[in-house]
Amino acid sequence: MNIDLSGRIAVVTGGAGELGRTMARTLAECGADVAVHYHTKEKKAKEVADSIAKMGRRAVIVKADVGKLASVEAMRKAIVKSLGNPDIVVANAVAQYPWKTIMDQAPEDYISQFETCVMQAVNVAKVFVPAMIEKKRGRIIAINTDCAMQNFATQSAYVAGKRGMDGVYRVLAREVGAHGITVNQVAPGWTVSDRARSEHSEKQPAYEANIPLKRRGTDQEIANMVAFLASDLAGFTTGAYIPVCGGTVMPTI
Repeated sequence: MNIDLSGRIAVVTGGAGELGRTMARTLAECGADVAVHYHTKEKKAKEVADSIAKMGRRAVIVKADVGKLASVEAMRKAIVKSLGNPDIVVANAVAQYPWKTIMDQAPEDYISQFETCVMQAVNVAKVFVPAMIEKKRGRIIAINTDCAMQNFATQSAYVAGKRGMDGVYRVLAREVGAHGITVNQVAPGWTVSDRARSEHSEKQPAYEANIPLKRRGTDQEIANMVAFLASDLAGFTTGAYIPVCGGTVMPTI
C-alpha cells in the first residue's frame, strides 16, 4: 500500500519549524500541494516552499498568528487564492519559551500556550472545517506531545496548553465525523531534528534509558505518522491520541 495524497491540498502551521518543515516536505512527497505557514520565520518558510516546488508540487507561504481568528481567516483566504481549500490541516505551531517551575513560570507563558494550542484548535476548526463539510472529506491532524501524559516538573504551561487542545480536538472529532472528516493527534517525544543533527546532540543517554526502544525518534518518523493519518489508509481512525515516542507513554484501556 502506498500513501497517495495526489490532488490534495495541505496546510502545515509552524511549517518553517523543526518538525513542521519535515512534515510539509513529506506531504508533498506523497503528492500533496502544501501551504507552509509561518509567524516569524519567513526565510525558512520560503526555503521549505522552494524545496516542495522542486518536487513538482505547488507551494505557497502564508503568515498568520494562529491564536487570532481574523489572522487565521486571512491565511485561509490566501491559501484558497493560491491553491484552493485545504483537505488536510496539520496544526503544529506552538509558542516557545523557557520551561520553569509553576512558581517561576511567567503568567504570560500560560496565555501564549493557551492561544497557540487551544485557540489554534478552535480557529482551525472554524476556518477550515466548513469547506471540508461541503466536500464530505477532510483531515485535521494536531501535534500534541508525550509530555501531556507525563506531567513532569517545569512542564506546566506546555502541558496545560496541550491538554486543553486535546479536549477541543476530541470534541471536534465527534462533531464532524458524520461529514467524513477525521480529527487525530500525533504525540512526539523529544525528537531528533535538523537542529540536533547540526549540533551533534542526537544521542541523549539519560533520556534514551527510559525509552523502551532505547533511542530518540526522528522528525521523519513523526512526519510518516502524519502522512498516514492524512491518507485514505486512515479513513476509519478518528479521535485518536497517537504517541510516536518509542513507548515513553502508553495510553491504556
